[in-house]
Amino acid sequence: MKIICSLLCTTMMLFPLKGLTSEAIDNDAIAEEVREQVIAFNKAYEMNELDSYFSYYLDDASMWINADVVTVGDYKKDWYALIENGGGVEKFSLSDAMIIVGPGGDSAVAAYSARVQTRFPDGTVTIENAQETDSWFKVDGQWRIAHLHYASQPVEQE
Repeated sequence: MKIICSLLCTTMMLFPLKGLTSEAIDNDAIAEEVREQVIAFNKAYEMNELDSYFSYYLDDASMWINADVVTVGDYKKDWYALIENGGGVEKFSLSDAMIIVGPGGDSAVAAYSARVQTRFPDGTVTIENAQETDSWFKVDGQWRIAHLHYASQPVEQE
C-alpha cells in the first residue's frame, strides 16, 4: 500500500490535474505562441539570416539531420561557410504544423513538413521534402530549441 501511495503522489506531482494547480495553463495560447516562433525560426532560415536563425537554438541543443548526429557548433560553422561562399536557401515552405504543449506549459513539440530549395556555391540547386520535429523549452522567458530532428528526401527535378 505504501508503494501505491508513493507512486500516486509522485504521479500527481509530475502530472497535476487541471484545476488543482494554482495557475491554469492555456494550451491553445501556448501552442499559438510556439507556432509563431516556429514560423519566425523558419523565416530566418529561409532568408539566410543566420544570427537570427541560430539564436533560437540552445547552445547545447542536440540535432539529428538525416542520419547524422550534429552539434550546433558544427552545423553553425557549415551554414556560415555555405552562405559566405555564395550558397543559401532560395525557397522554403512550411505545412502541416502540429504543436503539442507539455504539461507544465514551458515545453512543446512542433512537428511539420517542409519543402526546401537550396543553392550551393558550385551553382547546384537541390529541392527536398522534409519532416522536422523541434523540441522547444521556455528558458528565461524565451522559447528555444533543445532538439531538432530533420529528415529529408530529394525531389527529382524535371
